[in-house]
Amino acid sequence: MRIIWVLFLSVTVVGCTTSPPRNPGDICAIFREKDDWYGDAKSASKKWNSPIPIMMSIMYQESGFVAKAKPPKKYWLGFIPAGRMSDAYGYAQAKDSTWDWYLDKSGNWGADRDDFADAIDFIGWYNNVSTRTVGISPTDSYSLYMAYHEGHGGYKKRSYNNKPWLKRVGGKVAARSQTYTAQLARCEKDLKSGGWFFGIF
Repeated sequence: MRIIWVLFLSVTVVGCTTSPPRNPGDICAIFREKDDWYGDAKSASKKWNSPIPIMMSIMYQESGFVAKAKPPKKYWLGFIPAGRMSDAYGYAQAKDSTWDWYLDKSGNWGADRDDFADAIDFIGWYNNVSTRTVGISPTDSYSLYMAYHEGHGGYKKRSYNNKPWLKRVGGKVAARSQTYTAQLARCEKDLKSGGWFFGIF
């Protein structure tokens, strides 16, 4: 009986673990597999005037849709553990201070960085702040990502110009956003209708 109970708990824990989508390169496949994500993304998009493809592209770049993602560890002399690169965490890879800022200004108290709905809302909120305070167009995925990665102060100083690797990453985010936009145009009607058959194809 004890063995059966242990097995039940193991299955329950595994079942509760949120795994990343199997096909992250296809936004329609993502929303088919994760049937509550579209509604969460749509709500954040409407609330913060941030296009779904841009928010999802930023999340893909930051965490690969891994709920509990963390930055790589640092090592002194190549082998002595020295913590992580930063305190960023979760789907959106939000740092502690930036997440606290979001909690304070958005009113979304109790939000968790490893919850998709909260993380996508955070990205939409941050993009909205970038639009209002730095003047970036809400459809300029490249610039929005530069501000997301470098912070608004860094963006104003154009710190990304000294980071060719980051500019390449920004190009990937922009390209993925375009791909997601084209894909979403083909399936959003079905997503909005919530047809029972949509998730089985």
